[in-house]
Amino acid sequence: MVISLISELLKKNSHRRSLLQEVCIIASYSFREFIFFLKRGAMMSVVHRLTAGWLVDHLSFINQCGYEVCDSFAHSGGVTLDTSFTSIGDCHATSTFAATSSSRDGTTPGIGDTIETEGETARKRYVFRKEFFDISKPHIAAAPEEQLWQGCPEVSLTEVTASHNSGEHREGTKSGIGDSVASARKKRKRKCVFNQGELDALEYHSKVRKLIWEGTLHLVQEGLKSGFLYHATVELSCRENDVPGHVGCGLAELCEIAKQLPAVNESDHQVVHLLDDEISVPEQDLLSCVTENSSSSAKIVVLMGQKYLVPPKSSFLLSDISCLQPLLNYKKKYDVIVIDPPWENKSVKRSNRYSYLSSWQIKQIPVPALAAPNCLVVTWVTNRQKHLRFVKDELYPHWSVKTLAEWHWVKITRAGEFVLPLDSLHKKPYEVLVLGRVKGDVEEALRKSEDVLPIPEHKLIVSIPCSLHSHKPPLTAVLAEFIKPDVECLELFARNLQPGWTSWGNEVLKFQHIDYFTLLQNEN
Repeated sequence: MVISLISELLKKNSHRRSLLQEVCIIASYSFREFIFFLKRGAMMSVVHRLTAGWLVDHLSFINQCGYEVCDSFAHSGGVTLDTSFTSIGDCHATSTFAATSSSRDGTTPGIGDTIETEGETARKRYVFRKEFFDISKPHIAAAPEEQLWQGCPEVSLTEVTASHNSGEHREGTKSGIGDSVASARKKRKRKCVFNQGELDALEYHSKVRKLIWEGTLHLVQEGLKSGFLYHATVELSCRENDVPGHVGCGLAELCEIAKQLPAVNESDHQVVHLLDDEISVPEQDLLSCVTENSSSSAKIVVLMGQKYLVPPKSSFLLSDISCLQPLLNYKKKYDVIVIDPPWENKSVKRSNRYSYLSSWQIKQIPVPALAAPNCLVVTWVTNRQKHLRFVKDELYPHWSVKTLAEWHWVKITRAGEFVLPLDSLHKKPYEVLVLGRVKGDVEEALRKSEDVLPIPEHKLIVSIPCSLHSHKPPLTAVLAEFIKPDVECLELFARNLQPGWTSWGNEVLKFQHIDYFTLLQNEN
């Protein structure tokens, strides 16, 4: 059986990665879990899985979502997919819910393959622009003794506060591995004392830093061994491309304008707008009901003159928090709900980058009306302890959700370094996820929890972050072993779409804008 599995992997992936890398990934799973994943689909956006957590390839996940658009006007013959825009690691992944097209022999064409059109319909394939994940150096270089490779020194809360208030620098021995990025970073001297919020954040950090340091180190070491992570020696050619800045038509502003539209009679209005071959969709339809792409290929929608890619088997609602009724009218109950609230903080207020919600407004989100029994609820939280306490002590109890675990998303460079010093007092290289389950009928909960693993208390999701603000890594693959197959999944405050998910937000199409993607050129 193992030989046949390896043979199949070789047939499908011989041009993408070595057999050794495949075997390493298979070996990291128990036999039971491996069979489970085969049933769910090969979810290789998880590059490595260890006890500490997962090393995730975000870019690969996006590119395996099936961004192939049928083009009935294309000329017949083969379409050669250019590999110049694909990433080093983009072939490590396929999405659990990805619905990519298959060729006639039953194999799934990958980026760089030729898609036969037989003189009828050609498929244009898009890939997410690689330069958005080209994080080769830390945003702020760490001091030599703070390098990941130096081991995890014990640092007490007292030592951190004393060192910071006096402006002193700890001295350490340079590592040959980290010399190039461990240049003289000066810590800003600060003469004022810490406020209570900062002290709370320091206390929390002192509890989790060893877990984050050691777990990240183990995952990074595996990534370097397999070649997914590497120390860049030359500049990538794709940096010559112009990276689009602010794109889109002002989705949040459009949602505000929509409030001025005449009220729609719900009894006469459709609940779902199904995307067909027509790419232009009336704005009122997008803003007043759930839009669904039930096909096995991507669709392009035009909104206010801007083009957006909609992946297969996905649905979305573009609206703000005051217009959630169409999502309730959709009459789906979700087994997984991921929430990324626009938390209020000083930085957001200063930059005016996006609107934020108060704690009271976040509590009004109708999660109980959207959640199925035993629903898994995952909430992204900033490193402000005020918000973390609010989620665990107020928000989840208000929604009848029992807190189960705290996980951390750790951001690293392509070389495996923290994007920010781990002990930075201003910004941390990690964010928190709070996981919980909706409390309800005991028998129903037991039935739904059969054949799924319990949520572990501490896990790390380590990945190279997207340079686009607030483009979080996908949770599809890492949550798969804790939920049943073919469940209904919902993301609230989403800024992108995923196959198999319903997404809602006032910028739900933001990262689906076609300017963030590259069209792989036809070969003439």
